[in-house]
Amino acid sequence: MRLRPEEPADAGAVRRVLAGAFARPDVTTPPEVSLVDELRGSAEWLPPLAMVAEYGGEVVGYALLTRVRVRSDSDDVAALALGPVAVAPHRQRIGLGSAVVQATLDAAVELGERLVVVLGDPAFYRRFGFGRADRFGLTSPWSGLGEPWQARVLPSVDSGTGAPPPGEVIFPPPWSKV
Repeated sequence: MRLRPEEPADAGAVRRVLAGAFARPDVTTPPEVSLVDELRGSAEWLPPLAMVAEYGGEVVGYALLTRVRVRSDSDDVAALALGPVAVAPHRQRIGLGSAVVQATLDAAVELGERLVVVLGDPAFYRRFGFGRADRFGLTSPWSGLGEPWQARVLPSVDSGTGAPPPGEVIFPPPWSKV
């Protein structure tokens, strides 16, 4: 297995991984495919934080962190949203999803990022240090879902520590279609 940032030539392979992982009988193209395509062309796209997993020379896993903002009473603070995370169906259950998520989080720490939010399975994301976002006072369109709305404060590469300010997490427009 090889983990690395996505390159422009990987776009088709990433689309196939997302389409396979999020396939549903009621849609031709899962919304996660369009989400990534639209985010790629936005200011919120952070190339070092779009990570692929290769297995046998084939792109079979993907995790993405993009820029979001936390709007607090006093300021807007930069944060990241994790997702989508996907593994090709024929390569699931062998640790690729965990590996690509961890690689993406490690890259975020190296860049000095401090906060990541995610909407997903608490049992999966808990192993990476995520917990309920409401414990930080973070809200979003998904706050009402309870436990799946999660956040993690990343370890700082400098001396800065502490919890993020409470506030509303503002997602870029492509997220409204998911």
